[in-house]
Amino acid sequence: MKTTHKILFQDSQDLKEIPSESVDLVVTSPPYPMIEMWDEMFSDQNPEIQDALANGDGKQMYALMHEILDAVWDEVFRVLKKGRFACINIGDATRTVKGDFCLYPNHARILTHLLNIGFSALPDILWRKQANTPNKFMGSGMLPAGAYVTLEHEYILIVRKGSKREFKTENEKENRRESGLFWEERNVWYSDVWTDIKGTDQKLPKAMSRLRSAAFPFDLAYRLINMYSVKGDVILDPFLGTGTTTAAAMTSRRNSIGVEIDKSFQRAICPVAHHIVDFSNDYLRDRLMRHYEFVENRIQNSGALKYTNKHYGCPVVTSQEQFIFLNNLEAVQASEDNIFEVVYSTKSQDWDFKHPSEVLVQNKMKPHTRPSQLSMLKAQ
Repeated sequence: MKTTHKILFQDSQDLKEIPSESVDLVVTSPPYPMIEMWDEMFSDQNPEIQDALANGDGKQMYALMHEILDAVWDEVFRVLKKGRFACINIGDATRTVKGDFCLYPNHARILTHLLNIGFSALPDILWRKQANTPNKFMGSGMLPAGAYVTLEHEYILIVRKGSKREFKTENEKENRRESGLFWEERNVWYSDVWTDIKGTDQKLPKAMSRLRSAAFPFDLAYRLINMYSVKGDVILDPFLGTGTTTAAAMTSRRNSIGVEIDKSFQRAICPVAHHIVDFSNDYLRDRLMRHYEFVENRIQNSGALKYTNKHYGCPVVTSQEQFIFLNNLEAVQASEDNIFEVVYSTKSQDWDFKHPSEVLVQNKMKPHTRPSQLSMLKAQ
């Protein structure tokens, strides 16, 4: 069982190598217009942007930068299959240009264009990042009209091309069931405000260190991929950067295409592919362990659960969770330049994790006072 992951080093305004209606999900975080660190990148693509900056014309800069992104969104619409989603992480910008401080609402500008080209908007997500200090603000102090509200959140725009996706054949339905979410994950992941993704949750190998420290953390990409696609789907990121979406697709047993205009990022993407097996298997094991600990606590407080996952023998809250299966990774093969194949296991017994009760004790958490449903199931 394999997935394929292709990296294209080119401009995303023309994705002619990708056939129309061949992609199942887009997950991306583009460069943010009017954020100073991206000025050079935008200006290289349109020198008029640099002229607008020199003239102190913030509105013109903003408009020209978004024209570059518009061409990418047009291509995204073309390559997406009907019924599929695009998830775009974007932050607004605050900037002083020629003495004039104001907000540049990138999320609203992008959403307007997405609607104009045919996408349907769905409820978006506010990703609220933790402030560095509790009294952080923008401005000059305590006097009225001398300060501005702190900008501490970004948006995840969620749009769909066409009507709802259908799963018609029995194989499609079975694959969808295996791709499901645990009940407790669903409750957090489908909230419209995300505050639990901080970007520094796990210790990583040196080559993987940017997956959680960048503005687009691995957790965010992994979550969106699992919310809006199924195993075997094709995931596209037209602004790949260090390869976070590719890594999340590999972990999720999805195929992927990543497009990056800056070829120097190849030095970051290739090490990610080479370390992904251990990283992904640890990540998936942690996901299972979080579920085991959740159900132990739930059983302790509320009694036995009605359903059992057939692959792991663990209790689950709903009948739809009975078929969830996480494929651990076996190997990564570089088949051609910038093309990687990932090989997966189909055997649940390949997992090697300790029983949750042992983990609770090792973490010095108070053990439960009565046998858990998990322990009884394992004894059976």
